Amino acid sequence: MDQTMWLCMLYPTILCFLWIKHSTSLLQSSWCPPERYPVCPIMLCDTGTPMIHIKARSSPYPGSQVKRFPVHNDKVRWSREWAEYDPVDYTAEIVKSGPEWADPDFRDSRRLKHVPRFNALDGVINRRSYLGAYDLDKDNLPRNPMGRTGMISRGLLGKWGPNHAADPIVTRWKREGGGKVIHKLSGKPILQFISIERKDCKQWAIPGGMVDAGEQLSATLKREFGEEALNSLKLPGPEKVRMRKQFRAIFSKENAVKIYTGYVDDPRNTDNAWMETQAVNFHDDAGDSVGDLNLHAGDDAGDVQWFDIDQNLQLYASHTGFLKMVVELRDAHW
Repeated sequence: MDQTMWLCMLYPTILCFLWIKHSTSLLQSSWCPPERYPVCPIMLCDTGTPMIHIKARSSPYPGSQVKRFPVHNDKVRWSREWAEYDPVDYTAEIVKSGPEWADPDFRDSRRLKHVPRFNALDGVINRRSYLGAYDLDKDNLPRNPMGRTGMISRGLLGKWGPNHAADPIVTRWKREGGGKVIHKLSGKPILQFISIERKDCKQWAIPGGMVDAGEQLSATLKREFGEEALNSLKLPGPEKVRMRKQFRAIFSKENAVKIYTGYVDDPRNTDNAWMETQAVNFHDDAGDSVGDLNLHAGDDAGDVQWFDIDQNLQLYASHTGFLKMVVELRDAHW
C-alpha cells in the first residue's frame, strides 16, 4: 500500500517535470522565438554574428568637445535594464537656431505649432523608419531602434526620429589599355567609385546627402551627386548642358540598383535622432559616361576623386559596408 501511494505521488511529479521541460523547448522554438535585437543588415560581420552600432557611441560628438555617456556593448539594447544610464543632453547651436530643415524642440510646448505625428507621414515630412515602427520614450519622443548612444536630443540632426538620406554609389571598372585591371591575388576585376572628402571631419565618403521634405529619392540622388561630386551649382552653362545629358545616362532607372535601405551607424546619431539611408549603385560598365565627367569638389566636399575599392578602405559611417555589397553584386575584387 505504501509503495502504491509512493508511486501515485511520484507519477504527477514526473509528468510536471516533463511538461515544464517541453514548455521551455516550445519557448525556444519557432512557435515562440526569443527576443531578437533589431540589427541592421549592414551591421552583420563575416561570421553572420549580429553586431551593434559603434560610431553612434563615439566621443567627442562631431563638431564639438561634448562627450557621450559611456555605453558598453552589453548595455546598448533597450531591453537591458540600466537604472544608472544618464545620457548627455546635447543639441548643436545650428539646430537650435531653427533653420527650415530642423524640427522645433518638441519638449517645449510653447514653441509647438502642431503635435508631430511620429511613425507616419507628417505633412510632407516622412517620420517613418525603414526598420518599421519605433518606440517613443517617456517624453513621447522617438527612441533609437538600435539602442542607446549615450546622448539624448538631436545633436547635429534636424529631425526627431529618422533623418533620411540618399547615397549614390557611382562605379566603373578600373581600366588600363582599354581592358579591365585584374587583381593579382583575387583574380577579379577592380571596381572604382567616386568619393568625396567631407569638410566637417576630413573623412572620405560616398557623395550623398539629406532627402528634403517631400522630395523624391531619385531627385535627391542626382542633386547630391551634382552638388558634392560635380559642383553643379558653379558650372558654366555649356558644361551644365553636357552634364545633364550624362546624368540622364548615369542616373537612369534602368541603371539604378538599390544596394541597401536602413539604419546607418553614424557618429551624429543620438537616442532620439538617427540616420537612415537608401544606397543606390549607378554603374558605368563600358566606362564611356562616368569616366568623361570632370570632377570638382562642391561646397560640402574638400576633395573628390576615383578610389579603388578594397577591404582596406576606411570611410565615413557605414559606407564601407555599402561598397562591399556593390562588390558582391558586381563580382569584383574586395
